[in-house]
Amino acid sequence: MTRVVTLPGDGIGPEIMPAALEVLGALVSVDVEEHLFGGASIDAHGVALTDEVLAACAGSDAVLLAAVGGPKWDTTDPDKPRPEQGLLGLRKELGLFANLRPVRALPALYSASPLREERIAGTDLLVVRELTGGIYFGAKTRGTTSASDLCEYSTAEIERIARVAFKAARRRVTSVDKANVLETSRLWREVVVSVHTNEFPEVELEHVLVDNAAMQLVSSPSRFDVIVTENMFGDILSDEAAMITGSIGMLPSASLGADGPGVFEPVHGSAPDIAGQGIANPLAMFLSVALLLRHGLHLEAEAVAIESAVDRALADGLRTHDLGGDASTAQATAAVLAQL
Repeated sequence: MTRVVTLPGDGIGPEIMPAALEVLGALVSVDVEEHLFGGASIDAHGVALTDEVLAACAGSDAVLLAAVGGPKWDTTDPDKPRPEQGLLGLRKELGLFANLRPVRALPALYSASPLREERIAGTDLLVVRELTGGIYFGAKTRGTTSASDLCEYSTAEIERIARVAFKAARRRVTSVDKANVLETSRLWREVVVSVHTNEFPEVELEHVLVDNAAMQLVSSPSRFDVIVTENMFGDILSDEAAMITGSIGMLPSASLGADGPGVFEPVHGSAPDIAGQGIANPLAMFLSVALLLRHGLHLEAEAVAIESAVDRALADGLRTHDLGGDASTAQATAAVLAQL
């Protein structure tokens, strides 16, 4: 039996996870094993990710994560645990170096985006973010009057993420860096060029500085096919790209390694301001289930079924609160299940 570990986490996580399992269960039969993670794990065990939960995730076929974090656990004390440490630890220990974040502008939601329809129409891009290197994982120091974070990348780390991007591309890879300032970006650019020349010469390659990329994402997002970039830049740009869809509540993600289970999660946070109200948008969670089916369980037809069910539900008028409507989590779930 296929085993999926679920990590509901914090905030709206425990509300959207059951909805996601309803959608998953409508298509496939899996053995589900739930564990505490993030802030919930800090409250129970003092750490965001226990060895037991890590072992369970490593032994699974896929990991489905909802959301972590919240003001309850916010701290600037480096000695206190933070929910995000669970995410970083899970990615590092499972070797999840590639984060895929697809961004599609749906005609049904053109009016929900803060960008004009003519700007976003036809947008269908993929952000490929390097996930286990860079400044998030570099050595850190903290003194009384100064602090530092080391940003470091190796050739091998850049090569493997570049290959993921080129394999995913339909026509073009846009490599985003800051090569006019950062030495890590200069290495990044050189290595991406090498991978392109030696392995994927049939795919178009362009280089765009990160500040220019941020501007182009809101001025002409439909020009992009696959964007590949380092950890922090990818974190920022993919959240910016969420506005193309109308809400960050619409973006799923997949975190993959060379082998072993992947982690599938919505891009949005734990939304503590609406937790417990039953109004959280579960659609990004459903689309993350689709990525789990596609990349984790290799069930393409079932993945497409969920994606098209979400599209049809939106076309039929489904709107959650973040999309300008009043549909509850339960109503959104029912609408997608009806389409399935």
